[in-house]
Amino acid sequence: MKKHTKKYAYSALFSILLLLTACQSDQTEAAKPEAPEEKAASESVKETNAAEEDRVKEEGESEAEEPAVEIKKEEASSSTEQEKETKTEEVSSPAEQEEEPKTEDAGSTAVNDEDPLAGYSSNEIEYARVWLQLGPNQEIDELNVRLIPAGTALNPDDDTSAVYPEDVIQLAGSRLVDGSITYSGNGDGTVNVYNVPLRWDGQYPAGKEFYEDLLKQTKKVSIDTGNDEEVIKLIKKIKLG
Repeated sequence: MKKHTKKYAYSALFSILLLLTACQSDQTEAAKPEAPEEKAASESVKETNAAEEDRVKEEGESEAEEPAVEIKKEEASSSTEQEKETKTEEVSSPAEQEEEPKTEDAGSTAVNDEDPLAGYSSNEIEYARVWLQLGPNQEIDELNVRLIPAGTALNPDDDTSAVYPEDVIQLAGSRLVDGSITYSGNGDGTVNVYNVPLRWDGQYPAGKEFYEDLLKQTKKVSIDTGNDEEVIKLIKKIKLG
């Protein structure tokens, strides 16, 4: 009995020693440093794996970013086209709106600069110019204009008076001291001035020869254009009688 017990004890002890030896061998194997070739291969694998992971990440990021970039480009292009259209409208529309009024204003200004008398009739201008050159008194309150037809007596109060051979115009101020001018226009810048008074004084009948002598004294006079501002001022004082 004792022999069998000892046998089993030795066997168990031997098993334990084998187990301890195997554990020490595993620890020794694990503690051994890696060979240079194995270490380089391991690092190469790690680098390859890291590079692959980086490439995958970059592709994922680029795929995620590309649509945004394309969208931004499209938005920028659309915005640029809209800005161009807006600028075109802003540049063209005001010019088109202002073009016609400016043209009219320019034309009107040009006419006024070239001829300030364009707004007045030729007769009004003639009356004012004749008085400015021949009127006895320039300081008048009004310029009375009387149209006398041909065949009218020079002196209506004298039966022996001669008559006007043509239509004439009589200009006079509002007072006797202002004097008068009786003339006919020739349409060429000259007038025929008759030597007749505004009011007749003296002994009548004066006789036909007296009036005929007055008609012979009629003079042809060239009328200057005068100063436009003075002409306009006098035109505003005209009163037709």
